[in-house]
Amino acid sequence: MLSLKKVLLTTAFAIALPTSLVADASVDPRRDTYRQLELFGNVFERIKADYVEEVSDEELIESAIHGMLTRLDPHSSYLTPDSFKDMRVQTRGEFGGLGIEVTMENGFVKVVSPIDDTPAAKAGIEAGDFITHLDGEAVLGLTLQEAVEKMRGKVGSELKISISREGVDSFDVTLERAVIKVRSVRHRVEGNVGYVRVSSFNEQTTPGLEKSIKAIQDELGDKMIGLVLDLRLNPGGLLTEAISVSDAFLEQGEIVSTRGRDNSNAQRFNARSGDLIDGKPLVVLINGGSASASEIVAGALQDHRRAIIMGTRSFGKGSVQTIMPLLGNGAMRLTTSRYYTPSGRSIQAEGIAPDIIVEQAKLETLKNQNLRREADLRGALENKGGTNGDETNEAEDENAEDVKALDYQLDRAVDLLQGISLYSSNNSANN
Repeated sequence: MLSLKKVLLTTAFAIALPTSLVADASVDPRRDTYRQLELFGNVFERIKADYVEEVSDEELIESAIHGMLTRLDPHSSYLTPDSFKDMRVQTRGEFGGLGIEVTMENGFVKVVSPIDDTPAAKAGIEAGDFITHLDGEAVLGLTLQEAVEKMRGKVGSELKISISREGVDSFDVTLERAVIKVRSVRHRVEGNVGYVRVSSFNEQTTPGLEKSIKAIQDELGDKMIGLVLDLRLNPGGLLTEAISVSDAFLEQGEIVSTRGRDNSNAQRFNARSGDLIDGKPLVVLINGGSASASEIVAGALQDHRRAIIMGTRSFGKGSVQTIMPLLGNGAMRLTTSRYYTPSGRSIQAEGIAPDIIVEQAKLETLKNQNLRREADLRGALENKGGTNGDETNEAEDENAEDVKALDYQLDRAVDLLQGISLYSSNNSANN
């Protein structure tokens, strides 16, 4: 145990102190660091010797690192090898799997929808099917995440799933896993208005946006009068994708800037020529669940007056995290900078205030009255510049299809675009 303590302290001490100062601690301005590291070693030894249950060195070190990071702010954290792997899957937006969107119901995995052109869709898996067994192992008792992990795997490997479907006897299907791309963009047409819902920002978002807009344009042709970009309850994702999505509607100008502790490392990102909807009116829907990358897009389009921002105040996460791989295949997520909209606003703990405040239907607002914002999180970074409008509540919409029947905010966005179109037509006629 003593040898472990020496290794920990000697290694950390060698990193913390310049060689010229090690010999004489009395002139070391950071000598308190040594005392704190010695305290850490003493606590480590005491836990190993006296804790009620045996704890591995790995658990203690990981917990110490995790605690050190999470005390900084709500978004810095330690990623274990497994969680780091999951994060890379989410940001890539693709993985080896079967191609089904699932939920849990009565202890079984229920198919919400098979994804087009995937092994599940080709095998005839249908929405509403229940998956009862995976390779002969009962699903009952597993969490949804555990079941999903079992369905994912190496591309080309096989998995036998047992299906329970209403009106027919249970049956087995053997599927070969393929590359599945996460669908972060959905679209539909609302009369003569295009509607695009972006649920997250991963590597598939920009291609999905381009594909969706083209499909809308092919369907509506010259009848298209504008577009609604729905970023409600979008928690964010990749900064590069936020920049790319903003750029899709801007001809020029700054999109976002990031500034860390060292101002010499500040970065500015600018738009390139080209607008996917050729300058047609654009409405962006946001709410209290729109965070991070969503706020970059909304802020850029608002500052350039390219879009009308509608809904309720966004979450207010104005910080950027850098993922730093560590020894042992884990990683550290560290807050390294704040981002600023083109006008220089920091929206940290403030959020983006919409140009037009539109609350969701009362039923939806009450359902989500306890949804938290960035400023409510323990240890949230303070805002250092920037002001916004009134505080508002937010509403939930789980996906584009589910909320269509009762979506007051979307209805108002469509009404606004139709009003703009009518006004433009009257002006053209008078001229």
